[in-house]
Amino acid sequence: MKKYLLLVLLLAASPVKADIHHAITSSVQLNVNAAATQAQRIGSTFSAAGTGVDVTDGTTAGTISAGTISSGVYSPGTIAATQNATSGESFSYSASFIQADAVPTSAPAVGAVGNFSNVTSTALGVAGSLAGSVTSASVNSITAGGAGTSAISSIESAITIK
Repeated sequence: MKKYLLLVLLLAASPVKADIHHAITSSVQLNVNAAATQAQRIGSTFSAAGTGVDVTDGTTAGTISAGTISSGVYSPGTIAATQNATSGESFSYSASFIQADAVPTSAPAVGAVGNFSNVTSTALGVAGSLAGSVTSASVNSITAGGAGTSAISSIESAITIK
């Protein structure tokens, strides 16, 4: 029993070694968005198709109008289609046209949006009372701001034992 007690005391008295690393990281990120506008201008499209018809632009038979382009916008002109066979026989004709967005001659004023078919506009962020802080005790605090703002706070604690 004395030998067992001696062995227990020797093991309990041996030093323990460990490499311990502790790190705390705190951060606050504040963002106020800038105003932004994204626009896509669509172009003109024109198509005509048919069977059993004669077409004319009013000046030349068998011609579909070349149309005109003004300020980047195509205008197909007037097109007339007449049945080229005996009345009562079958025929088909279709035409479609999508008018382009006009090409602007100058940039829109700040806050204005151009006259385009596909526009996304975001207002300027307002900081208002947006605020954030980190204390020496790693206590983060944030205060909400106005529209178009964001605040992110984080605390990371890591312990590594080797």
